[in-house]
Amino acid sequence: MADQLGIKVKPEDDIRVNGERIKGEPKTYIVMNKPRGFVTTMQDDHAEKSVMDLIAGQCEQRVYPVGRLDKSTMGVLLFTNDGDLTEKLTHPSYNRKKIYQARLDKNLKKSDMDQLVQGVELEDGPMHVDMISYIDNDEKEIGLEIHSGKNRVVRRLFEALGYKVKKLDRVYFAGMTKKNLKRGQWRFLSQEEINMLKTGFYE
Repeated sequence: MADQLGIKVKPEDDIRVNGERIKGEPKTYIVMNKPRGFVTTMQDDHAEKSVMDLIAGQCEQRVYPVGRLDKSTMGVLLFTNDGDLTEKLTHPSYNRKKIYQARLDKNLKKSDMDQLVQGVELEDGPMHVDMISYIDNDEKEIGLEIHSGKNRVVRRLFEALGYKVKKLDRVYFAGMTKKNLKRGQWRFLSQEEINMLKTGFYE
């Protein structure tokens, strides 16, 4: 019965109001190279700059960021109005590869690098990185691969060992990179990329 309150409808259902069929919003998928200084939370009305401002007026559908990146963190950020996909990518059980590039306030000791692979005790339990290396032999510039989706986990790992993250860039998430996207730029995903996201055929 279409006149019941709170009835659930599926996108393919034929819903009519006064004989006119109502179509569900088409699913939209976007990847952005998030710049520093922009918030991803929707609740922060006092924020000077939100990632939504970078899309405003250029995308007909109302899309939302998938997960969060800190205001000072840059890099790969997905947007969609596909709730099922968002839930899948943000669920704690989503233990897929994420790659970050971090710039530290001082050189990272080899012993601390080993400690990060072995594991570090954080307030919400032990955590470790899967791979870590210096970038171009610069001991302050670190590349790391991690599978945890915990909040601020990269910053917290370094802080636990006495380092401050000066710059953090997510370069890989859910099979996506920021290739050919300058800071603040975004693009719609190709059908091939959308299929890959939905099927999970990526590392």
